Amino acid sequence: MYKIHTVENVVEAKREIEMLTGQGYTKDDIFIFAHDKNRSQHITDGTDTESVGLKEQGVFDAIGNLFQKRGDELRSKMKAVGLNQAEADTYEEELDKGKLVIVASKHGIDHNQGVL
Repeated sequence: MYKIHTVENVVEAKREIEMLTGQGYTKDDIFIFAHDKNRSQHITDGTDTESVGLKEQGVFDAIGNLFQKRGDELRSKMKAVGLNQAEADTYEEELDKGKLVIVASKHGIDHNQGVL
């Protein structure tokens, strides 16, 4: 089970994160995506949320992302936290428009089986 929100800016992102934590999600369950890597990292750091890393992607996907275009990398990371291909495509288009995408997922990731 996961929730997805799109927001325009960091202020809205913080508001959504507060709402999600009030619903029982921890900050380790919340991922923020932005098209610009620097913006994404600053927002993740500033909101104390999680980055999509080896735990979510697995080693092979993480290495593969080093050689992908940013849009492909973002779709791969969104799929790693539970979105299907169509959802990842849709939300990557929102990122292209300058929006932020917040994904909250309480499911663990098993890279041999996918999202638990």
